[in-house]
Amino acid sequence: MEIISKILIGIVALEHLYILYMEMFAWETLGKKTFKGALKDELFQPTKTLAANQGLYNGFLSTGLIWSLFISNPEWSENVAHFFLGCVVVAGIYGALTASKKIFFVQALPAIVALLFVALR
Repeated sequence: MEIISKILIGIVALEHLYILYMEMFAWETLGKKTFKGALKDELFQPTKTLAANQGLYNGFLSTGLIWSLFISNPEWSENVAHFFLGCVVVAGIYGALTASKKIFFVQALPAIVALLFVALR
């Protein structure tokens, strides 16, 4: 269970590193492809700074999850993982309610599954 939970935490962390990259450095290319239909093409350039800010927050989530993998105290490692996975779940649910339902499945659901495995270890 421990190895599976760490793999799942790693997957969620990598996903948020990818989101960081897309929102901070590739908003007008990858962002445009990812959010096709959600935003008009002409809005990507003026929202570049806002997207970069969001990307930075995704980086913080990823960093916290990666940090949880290196904490040697099992109780603290679990607590830190719970906190950051919980943040991802909340962000994913909020994104699903306000932007696109797809965000629940892409962002929140993997974090929920990881949370379950962390709780079971």
